[in-house]
Amino acid sequence: MDSARVLISGASGLIGQAVVTTLSAEGYKISCLTRSQAKAEDVHWDPSQPLSSALVSGFDAVVHLAGESIVGRWTDAKKKRIRESRVLGTRNLSEALAKTSQRPPVLVCASAVGYYGSRGDEILREDSSSGNDFLSEVCREWEGAAKPAIDVGIRTVHTRFGLVLSRKGGALQKMLLPFRLGAGGRVGSGKQWWSWVDLQDVAGGILHAIKSNLQGPVNFVAPNPTTNLEFTKALGSVLSRPTIFPVPAFAARLAFGQMADELLLASQRVEPVKLQASGYQFKFAELQKSLESILDG
Repeated sequence: MDSARVLISGASGLIGQAVVTTLSAEGYKISCLTRSQAKAEDVHWDPSQPLSSALVSGFDAVVHLAGESIVGRWTDAKKKRIRESRVLGTRNLSEALAKTSQRPPVLVCASAVGYYGSRGDEILREDSSSGNDFLSEVCREWEGAAKPAIDVGIRTVHTRFGLVLSRKGGALQKMLLPFRLGAGGRVGSGKQWWSWVDLQDVAGGILHAIKSNLQGPVNFVAPNPTTNLEFTKALGSVLSRPTIFPVPAFAARLAFGQMADELLLASQRVEPVKLQASGYQFKFAELQKSLESILDG
């Protein structure tokens, strides 16, 4: 499959860039599903509109990562964009793939551990029930929107991402400045579980998902989740900075509103059961090693 053609949406995002780099290094030929067609091999689309099946025909795999960023205050308009960008985009792409004359054998479609909601110390696996908050609803609809592809036999993988660690973007990048200034600390009680994953393992896991027989929901998290307090201490240790300035829950809510409750203060103790059972070997199973690689590299 070293000359296989892969179509990727969201290729300019944090995860998308890493996936493009990883797959290109393996010899895959990459085409991007993009709003602005920059290269001849790219495919132009508007995620909110139906997509011509002819444009997505003949690919050996499709990786769908596009979606509105969840970072920012969740106004009604923001929440609508978060939901519709994922659900409509996935449905329109899946329907086009289902109708195409040359269907891809596999569709890897992004999702998130937000599917489970906030569950305290409960250990969450792929067969755990869904939550009842906004992100849980979005994730259920997001995964459900791939049904047209599933119904015609396309092997579909829903990658439920945890907290993706990279210095190039995401939550860690935003945490670095206050922590480097010695102003970092736990958020709320610090007892909430943060299920994290190194960006290298996200890209490696997606490559594995393409090449393996994985299907259905797959938790993309490291094998060793950590509490927010443990995460805080590990980051302070790697940066050689104190972590004595906690952010009270009320302050997080004041700054971020609903996003604070469903992201920063939510507790999700998630295990990557299916990814490990399928033979994937994590590059970074321990938080300290991941942070050291990211921040010293």
